[in-house]
Amino acid sequence: MKREFDLIVYGATGYTGRLVAEYLATSYRSDDAPSWAIAGRSTDKLQKMRVDIGAPDDLPLVKADADEPATLRSMCERAAVIITTVGPYQLHGPGLVAACAATGTAYVDLCGEPVWMRRMIAAYHEEAKRTGARIVFSCGFDSIPFDLGVLTVQEKAREKFGRPARRVKARLRKVKGGMSGGTAASAQATLAAAARDPALIGLLTDPFALTPGFTGPSQPSGLIPEYDPHMNAWLVPFPMAPVNTKNVHRTNFLLGHLYGRDFVYDEMMVAPGLGEIAGVTTETFATVFSLFRTGGLKPGAGPTREEREKGFYDILFLGELPDGGRVETVVRGDRDPGYGSTSKMIAESALCLVRDVQGEGGIWTPGALMGQALRKRLAERAGLTFSAR
Repeated sequence: MKREFDLIVYGATGYTGRLVAEYLATSYRSDDAPSWAIAGRSTDKLQKMRVDIGAPDDLPLVKADADEPATLRSMCERAAVIITTVGPYQLHGPGLVAACAATGTAYVDLCGEPVWMRRMIAAYHEEAKRTGARIVFSCGFDSIPFDLGVLTVQEKAREKFGRPARRVKARLRKVKGGMSGGTAASAQATLAAAARDPALIGLLTDPFALTPGFTGPSQPSGLIPEYDPHMNAWLVPFPMAPVNTKNVHRTNFLLGHLYGRDFVYDEMMVAPGLGEIAGVTTETFATVFSLFRTGGLKPGAGPTREEREKGFYDILFLGELPDGGRVETVVRGDRDPGYGSTSKMIAESALCLVRDVQGEGGIWTPGALMGQALRKRLAERAGLTFSAR
């Protein structure tokens, strides 16, 4: 059934939601522009934001509030896809997932909260399959470049050797970008939940937390700096690895173990030289620590436009086969990863669901549901490149 809108951006007055709305308003002005609307708790704030980003005066405004389930259901019934940037999702997200699952509405978010994702899979995966709702978590830097990077390197392995790489290593070689207050709030909520219920720590540390009923082989922890002789570089822990690795394993699970049931995967950051290990590690911990002290970033805050536009990232994926065969893929993005690039990725993920892929209902990953179609769209429109050899 045709819905009133192709897309609704829910949380459009927040830091990231505004970037998503601005991207849609500036990138899709032609005759093939999607029909879309912006949604949030305050129509006054939505109206002001619509002016600020230069969106058309007739861009529809939708009032919706996570604390008012009826408004969420009404919003879902009007759109083919809901883009939600209203986090932390564990605090503000369950009602919207429930509404989308009930109404057969597609959904994309930026979630990096694996305990909550596991709960939503348990609660709504079967209902979403029944209603046809395609619910896709983690449609930003968490975890599209990594999810699609592994998909690409495995395609190359099958093309070159006739089988997937049993071992894939993701190495973040270069990155420049900032962090928003929304990310800080999500991290705070996750730590607070773990403090209340220590059993959640097991899910946070389990690489197979999002593959209910399946546990693969032991995986590298990625928590100890190490020297990689092949890259001639030292590697240090990557703070987003605990989320990305879970999503990559779920993609493999949803694709019927296309990468193999014995697939091993990890992610680390490259430090250019021995002397820089302490500096990189100290900087990582300082960034994390700063989120939790009084006066840290607040929701709605984030990097400036100049910082976003000067940002970038470069990720190397190394695929290794037991007999010594090797393949490589490099994924690059042309904006800061967390916000400039992420806002484009989630918008294009929603459009991919509207225009490029059908697929069954259920709770998906970007790689498992959209795969090559999303990769093509991101390369054409969102400043990502995928190079395999």
